Amino acid sequence: METPEDYVGQAHEFLITQFENRGKNIVVSRKKLLAKALEKAKKAFFADLKEGDEREGRVTRLMPYGAFVELIPGVEGMVHISELSWSRLEAPGEAVRIDQTVKVQVLGIKEGEKSGQKKIGLSIKRLAGDPWDTVAERFRPGEKVSGKVTRCANFGAFVEIAPGIEGLVHISEMSYVKRVVNPEDVVSPGETVSVTVKEVDPKKRRISLSLKEAEGDPWLEAADRFPVGKVSRGTVEKKEAFGLFVRLLPGVTGLLPKSKIRRSPNAGAVEQLKEGDPITVTVEEVQTDARKITLAPADEAEEGQWKEFGRSEAAAPMSDLAEKLKRAMEKKKDR
Repeated sequence: METPEDYVGQAHEFLITQFENRGKNIVVSRKKLLAKALEKAKKAFFADLKEGDEREGRVTRLMPYGAFVELIPGVEGMVHISELSWSRLEAPGEAVRIDQTVKVQVLGIKEGEKSGQKKIGLSIKRLAGDPWDTVAERFRPGEKVSGKVTRCANFGAFVEIAPGIEGLVHISEMSYVKRVVNPEDVVSPGETVSVTVKEVDPKKRRISLSLKEAEGDPWLEAADRFPVGKVSRGTVEKKEAFGLFVRLLPGVTGLLPKSKIRRSPNAGAVEQLKEGDPITVTVEEVQTDARKITLAPADEAEEGQWKEFGRSEAAAPMSDLAEKLKRAMEKKKDR
C-alpha cells in the first residue's frame, strides 16, 4: 500500500484550493485535480461515443440480470444477460468473469436518473454475428450432430446444437424402442445427446431434430434377424381381443393373432399368459416397410414341420433292398 513517503521527491501537478495570507497559507489537492481531469475525459468520451461503436472494457461487476463493463475510468456500461451470449444462460457468470477484458458493441446511450449521468447499453454477442444467418450452410438434413438439452416441454425437448442454435426433438422423434409420454423420461436438461437433423428453416429460425434416428431404427435389420420360419423367444407386451403383441427385441414387436392361438395344441396356456410373460413364437411373415411381423405359436409351426417331414418321407422312393424286403414280407403274409 502506498504511503505519503512514497511521493517524496516526485513531481506532480496539484490544484490550489485555498490561497491565504499572501501565499503564506496554501492548500492544494491532487484528488480534485484528478477528478477534474476525469470529468474532462468523460466529456470527450461521450462526445465521441455513438450507437454501433465497438469498444473494449473490463468486467467490473456481475449481477443476476447482467454484467457491468468499465469502458474508461469512471464510465461503465451494462451488458444484459440476454446480450452476453447467443446461448441461453442461467447466470452471467456462465459467459464472463470479473476483471475479464471483453469487446462490446454499444446498443444505446440514455440519460440517467441523476444529472450528468448516462446509461450505456452494451452487447457482447452481436460482435460474433447472428448464428442463424449461416445455419443452412452449417447444418443439413440427414446430418448427425451432438448437442445439449436446454429444456423439456410436454411436446418434446429443445437441444442446442451450436451457440444460439436450438432445435426441437418432437416427442414422436424421441424413441423407436418405446412410446414416450414424458420427454424427461428419455432426456434431461444439461444432458449431451446425439441427434439427426431432419429439417432446417432459417426464416422461421426453426430446426427439427430426431433422437431416434440418431440411435438407429431396429426395424432396418428386422428381416435379417427374424426370417420367416425362425423360432424366437419374446415377451408379451400387450393383450388385445384380436391377439397378443409380442416384443421380440426393444422396438420390434410382432402380432400373434387370435386365430393362430386357437389352432395351437396349447391354446389354453397361451391365452392365460399375462403382459411381461415370456413366449416362444415362430415368424410367419415380415413386412419391414409396414413395420409388421406376423407370428404363430412355436408348437403349431413345429407340428406342421413334422407333418411335412412325414409326407416327404412317405413320398420318397424306396431303395432296391427295401423293395426286396417288402416283397418278401408280403409273400410271407400270403402263406
